Amino acid sequence: MNLEQGHGHGHGHRPETGLDADAGVVRALDWEGGIPNVRAGGLDPRMPQLSDAPGFVDWMRTGWGDADRTPRLEPGAADAARRHRLRLSEALAGETLIVAAGRAQLRVSDNFFEFRADSDFLWLTGYPVEDGVLVLTPMPGGHDACLYLTPPARPGDPAFHGSAAHGELWVGPLAGARELEDALGIRVRPLAELDAPEGALIAGHPVVAAGAGAKLAGRARSAVLARVLAELRMRKDDWELAELRAAVQHTIDGFAAVRREIPQAIAAGGERWLQGTFDRHARTVGQAPGYATIVGSGANAPVLHWVRADGAIDPEALLLLDMGVENRSGYTADVTRTIPAGGRFSPAQREVHDLVERAHRAGLAAVAPGRDWIDFHVACMEVVAQGLSDWGLLPVSVDEAMAPSGQQHRRYLVCGVGHHLGLDVHDCGASSFASYIGGTLEPGMALTVEPGLYFHAWDETVPPELRGIGVRIEDDLVVTPDGHEVVSSGLPIDAAGLERWMDATAT
Repeated sequence: MNLEQGHGHGHGHRPETGLDADAGVVRALDWEGGIPNVRAGGLDPRMPQLSDAPGFVDWMRTGWGDADRTPRLEPGAADAARRHRLRLSEALAGETLIVAAGRAQLRVSDNFFEFRADSDFLWLTGYPVEDGVLVLTPMPGGHDACLYLTPPARPGDPAFHGSAAHGELWVGPLAGARELEDALGIRVRPLAELDAPEGALIAGHPVVAAGAGAKLAGRARSAVLARVLAELRMRKDDWELAELRAAVQHTIDGFAAVRREIPQAIAAGGERWLQGTFDRHARTVGQAPGYATIVGSGANAPVLHWVRADGAIDPEALLLLDMGVENRSGYTADVTRTIPAGGRFSPAQREVHDLVERAHRAGLAAVAPGRDWIDFHVACMEVVAQGLSDWGLLPVSVDEAMAPSGQQHRRYLVCGVGHHLGLDVHDCGASSFASYIGGTLEPGMALTVEPGLYFHAWDETVPPELRGIGVRIEDDLVVTPDGHEVVSSGLPIDAAGLERWMDATAT
């Protein structure tokens, strides 16, 4: 196929398709409904290639007024990003630092998944710019920041109507260099001007091997820069914590919206109806769900990452809801509650939930500045192991199970019971072991505590009445100078409180 008869409908020409995003700007005009205008090796004269129609090209250059291209920037984001750049500059003085935002990933043909900027890029700029590259160049007293981007194609530029990737006729008015300089307070230049030295430390999403991006493509990612950024992001400032609190409150509201839809989901729609309810809420009040929403009824509840959500809602079973709203700033909540779909716990369900609640409260009590990160994990596990032993489900003693060579209790709790939280639901993952698992809690850290018990329906080591019961309780916490704040405390964690909450949110 001739390149000018190639891809273009939807998001347009991406290097992932094997085409140069910056060449052949007219390709978007060669498709109708995703079908290329090619017949027997040539064009159908009844539908000519628009780039070869002078009348069309000339007419498209004129008659366009002004459009609003003000970037939708969250209040305080630019100032927070400036402070974040200063922290990074102090940590890696004298180094040239490059962080790339990335681009939407190919789904099929010329259709792409929704773009979400790299979290390190968001932390340093405060605004998502597809294909954006932030460069911090060392200078006396710190670093000079410059953001490189592909300029949007506006009226008068052939790419305005010919590029589905950057043409405003296709994607709408976009902020360019002038608008972003005013909003972000940093220099903004075309990506074509990017000239990165070989010794630069590079982080963020991989850079594409086409156009101006080829200057960075293939370069090794810097483990040092990734680690430093992750460890800096562990301690949130006041602006970040306010964003997290807002995301959690939106999430609590989303739980109530889901609760109100349970009768409909039981009647028809099942788990996916509830998943869709929360996802719609998240995209309305925020940017999106912070991760794939987990809705598990009955035997699906013990499946740790049950994101398929294709089951029915059993009114007699427990319903596990693991959900989080991501704000437009990128900060996300991560909250889990397990509720009886019919409104009341059965005796067996309550017994399991009560044990998880005791473990959860023990974990919360172990979160304080100066405590080892591992302390709340151990506190949760000790309660779980003792409870399982009391039920006769452990083949060894509690001490033997808790020993490094034992861990038999983990059959029913194979996942961890907490993680850092922030711009990523599992935040700061590039940190060193010493700073994360081997570290200590400090004020400003945001984390989850989330013990659970997961008795799979086909697990014959548990009595029949427990099979198919899965319970998790997950709260979002902030470490304070004198302890911790449970940001998600607006949702109850005890069985009786959850039953009352369900009654109150039923209408």
